[in-house]
Amino acid sequence: MAFGRSKFARSSSSSTSGGSLLSKVPLWVLRFLQFVFAITVIGLYAQDLRRAHREGYSTLDLRWGYATAVGTTGAVSALVLIWPALSMWAWVWDFVVFILFTALFGLFGKMYIHYNNFTGDGDVKRMQRAVWIDLINMLLWFVTFIYGVVRFFLFRKGKSQFTGRATV
Repeated sequence: MAFGRSKFARSSSSSTSGGSLLSKVPLWVLRFLQFVFAITVIGLYAQDLRRAHREGYSTLDLRWGYATAVGTTGAVSALVLIWPALSMWAWVWDFVVFILFTALFGLFGKMYIHYNNFTGDGDVKRMQRAVWIDLINMLLWFVTFIYGVVRFFLFRKGKSQFTGRATV
């Protein structure tokens, strides 16, 4: 054993959780916002699925099923990816969820952004607001994707866990 350094010492730059507690707070805030807005997406789209089921429609519209599935994927992902040990490679999954929310925004944006609601239908107004929630989700996942890529390529250099001699 070398003098001055414990056998199990680990340099701060090689930690898989990546840095100090203060550096993790913005990511935790982003993950919390991703979770809240994903739950919002589930609530906005699932009520139409429930209404269709209750009224006895034999087939459900897959677009609303896709929206609910993407919202569920986003909520579960935000909860799982808040775990520090997963944060180094989370940018890959952030990109996948970003693409899912991009498709969701494109799908419902095409249907509702330019829809003229002359009758004042509350369901249409709710769906127009849901489109903007989809956009917020898309942007939140894009921000965490970019943050993860930058962190991965800038801060992945470190020393080995046990001896601290090898560059990882």
